[in-house]
Amino acid sequence: MSAESRTPRFATQAIHAGAAPDPATGARAQPIYFTNGFVFDSTEQAADIFAMRRTGFSYSRGSNPTVAALERRVAALEGAKAAVAVSSGQSAVLLVLMTLMKSGDAYVASPRLFGGSLGLMRRLDGRYDLKPQFAKGLSPADFEAAITPETRAIVCESIVNPCATVMDLEGISAVARRHGLPLVVDNTLASPALIRPIEYGADIVVHSTSKFLGGSGQTIGGVICDAGSFDWTKTSAYNLITDPWPDYDGLVITERFPEISFAVACRLFGLRDLGPGLSPMNAFLTLTGIETLPLRMERHCANARAVAAYLKDHPKVDWVSYPGLPGQPGEALAKRYVPQGPGSIFTFALKGGEAAAIRFIMSLELVSHLVNIGEIKSLAIHPATTTHRQLADDEKAAACVGPETVRLSIGLESVEDLIADIEQALAKVG
Repeated sequence: MSAESRTPRFATQAIHAGAAPDPATGARAQPIYFTNGFVFDSTEQAADIFAMRRTGFSYSRGSNPTVAALERRVAALEGAKAAVAVSSGQSAVLLVLMTLMKSGDAYVASPRLFGGSLGLMRRLDGRYDLKPQFAKGLSPADFEAAITPETRAIVCESIVNPCATVMDLEGISAVARRHGLPLVVDNTLASPALIRPIEYGADIVVHSTSKFLGGSGQTIGGVICDAGSFDWTKTSAYNLITDPWPDYDGLVITERFPEISFAVACRLFGLRDLGPGLSPMNAFLTLTGIETLPLRMERHCANARAVAAYLKDHPKVDWVSYPGLPGQPGEALAKRYVPQGPGSIFTFALKGGEAAAIRFIMSLELVSHLVNIGEIKSLAIHPATTTHRQLADDEKAAACVGPETVRLSIGLESVEDLIADIEQALAKVG
């Protein structure tokens, strides 16, 4: 294989994909294009760009050169044909659901999801009749059992927030293919450094870039990746993707953009109509963060495994939910999909109940009491009263976020210092 045709390896793509030295100035870092609009060469060019007859930049809400570089990089890392960057991970999930479905449609969803995703799904159900059909469990058979004639997609996470369960993506994608449904995977907790869901059959991948991709807890953002693998023309159910757009001179997306149909629909409906565009500064900071993603994920996983092992053997700890440890539920799936480790977010329960969990969190000194995850700094939160507070008590227990539970996001500090901080906090728990 020649050097010209060889695909760069992951770490190289994390640094180089989607960007190049600026042709105008020679700047090696990706320039930040802080501009709302872009000057057109002619009225014909402006008309063609607005009608989607020609590619180009017109207004930064829909596309911006700095944001486009981020989109190209994340698409390359995920093995996708195209990506659309948006203002937050929540926006990414919203745009995916609203682009795929109209009122009355349904989708099968994992019963174990980020609390914000669950809250959004229930709100969309109550106000707009986009119906989540929650699977009873996490197995492919559970997802298949929930499918009905109204189902338009299957939605799950690659690694479940916050209990760290690794999903059987290959099995679930086989279910999706049998029923002619697109599989949507939230890959936030894994990042493409640990799992590339498209390689296991996912059609759409979403991220909150506010977590591992950015890494430093500085910026909010999200991204939608289109694998280009789903044949949208086999059914009339996805009208935003397959029907003519009267306001774009009858544009049929699947005809004009057959390999990136979903991404184009998300851009037209999501960014041009709904408007949650990403700031070029946030795109720049996320691009910078991605450059160190492979190194960071290696350290995140190693630290998390050591901390989880320490907690598992502590007399004040009831259980730890981290399938990277021997004998844990889900260990086989974790070994299969994430041999490097199932990320750095997990939960554990204190024998002293909610009072002990609160006391532990408030006694931490190095680990920050903070609601984000996936940062270089270690973080702790009480999910039952924050991120997953809207769940019923039985749902909290099933999701490993009961009142006795603490969620940890393990960062890049020296693991000895992290364990020492956790040890002193546990010593203060009655």
